[in-house]
Amino acid sequence: VPQHVWRINLDTPEEAHQNLSFGAADRWWEQTDLTKLILASNKLQCLSEDVKLLPALTVLDVHDNQLTSLPSALGQLENLQKLDVSHNKLKSIPEELMQLPHLKSLLLHHNELSHLPDGFGQLVNLEELDLSNNHLTDIPTSFALLINLVRLNLACNQLKNLPADISAMKSLRQLDCTKNYLETVPSKLATMASLEQLYLRKNKLRSLPEFPSCKLLKELHAGENQIEILNAENLKHLNSLSVLELRDNKIKSVPDEITLLQKLERLDLANNDISRLPYTLGNLPQLKFLALEGNPLRTIRRDLLQKGTQELLKYLRSKIQDDVTSPNEEPPVTAMTLPSESRINMHAITSLKLLEYSEKQAAVIPDEMFNAVRSNPVATVNFSKNQLNEIPPRIVELKDSVCDVNLGFNKISSLSLELCMLHKLTHLDIRNNFLTSLPEEMEALTRLQVINLSFNRFKVFPSVLYHIVALETILLSNNQVGSIDPLQLKKMDKLGTLDLQNNDLLQVPPELGNCETLRTLLLEGNPFRAPRAAILAKGTAAVLEYLRSRIPT
Repeated sequence: VPQHVWRINLDTPEEAHQNLSFGAADRWWEQTDLTKLILASNKLQCLSEDVKLLPALTVLDVHDNQLTSLPSALGQLENLQKLDVSHNKLKSIPEELMQLPHLKSLLLHHNELSHLPDGFGQLVNLEELDLSNNHLTDIPTSFALLINLVRLNLACNQLKNLPADISAMKSLRQLDCTKNYLETVPSKLATMASLEQLYLRKNKLRSLPEFPSCKLLKELHAGENQIEILNAENLKHLNSLSVLELRDNKIKSVPDEITLLQKLERLDLANNDISRLPYTLGNLPQLKFLALEGNPLRTIRRDLLQKGTQELLKYLRSKIQDDVTSPNEEPPVTAMTLPSESRINMHAITSLKLLEYSEKQAAVIPDEMFNAVRSNPVATVNFSKNQLNEIPPRIVELKDSVCDVNLGFNKISSLSLELCMLHKLTHLDIRNNFLTSLPEEMEALTRLQVINLSFNRFKVFPSVLYHIVALETILLSNNQVGSIDPLQLKKMDKLGTLDLQNNDLLQVPPELGNCETLRTLLLEGNPFRAPRAAILAKGTAAVLEYLRSRIPT
């Protein structure tokens, strides 16, 4: 590092020695002391003790160099808040570093550290500490004093155990212990009330810890261990859990209590020894991803596993009925049963919250279907594959509970205002109908995330969709849409999937490239010339990049 960098606060600049007149911008004697120094990605092998001449530094970044040690003078930078010395060759850390009272972020990952100073607990204001990819075999017990720490990364070290005192870190939200040699996790970890994400992948765990106090835990990653048993006790307190990743273990069965995890969105059980599943898994309301491949499941055909999560959950739900043998079961159909009762699946309405009347070729939905709902909250309505000409008006009776409506494969030519009153609607499937437009009143469906309008008769992109900001997926393939408005689409910051295959787009506006939230953009089968098929084949990211390159500057 050139000497004048260290002396930048002290020395008068060169031009001051030449007798120049200074403009307002050049009044060097009024300059403030240096606060940020970034020396990253150079070839530095050492840092001078002269770093102490820069006492106002709040950020020092020397990552990606060849440092084997740090100067003890760092301990004098009492204003330092962020120190990044990652990706170097450090074998130890000077004790003096423990004297930095305001340090909030300390990044030490990808070095050659085998031990840490005992005084680590003095860094009481530390919020982020990354020690991943070193050679640590243990953690100082003084870590317990880091009560403001929010993120702690210990991944890819040689830790055989964690000190129980770590549970005193009452602010810790994220703890990453991936790829160590942990055989157990201290039971006191279960008292960490702020913990939200816990990564224990690639260790040697034989069982999952119990988490009675971790009420906020959202993600638990424990794949690639040697876990054999999943106990109800491990699961029942985790009411906030949305991700449970247990792939590549030796789990033999899944307890029924898994259905207590009502917020679960992702469940990965691939490559275990599971032979049967509780069918009630199908009732988890938020589950979007379920991986089961690589298990010796007897009850589920392999081709079903490859059809994806929704088909799998549908299958599991259909099996619940076969499973139910409880006394409150529906009575069998006898001569005394009214014919109207026999065609209504009351079990589906009460247990699965499903109102289904599909594949009946019916022109209207019979009133007794709606009558049967009574006060039961129905979440899902399936009236697909009938001959309906209009939305059944009584659907409005379900407005306080229904969130998923399927009216696909009918003869509906316009959407009614009743549909626009289903304010909890998140999924709407109206594919294969005769729609040419959507009513502006649909703007009231503020929670709508997924809409399927494929195989209808739209000639223009329905403008009301631009105003439903919660939309994540718009499926509009196989219509006759001739244009789209990229500026309106860009405002839809949740939109991840847009399917416009097989429409009449004569050109793709380059500004569409600015819709950076799009993960899947499907444009095949349109008459436009550019982008060409070779670019479309490269996938969404390549198409968006191509479009951005065509925006006139």
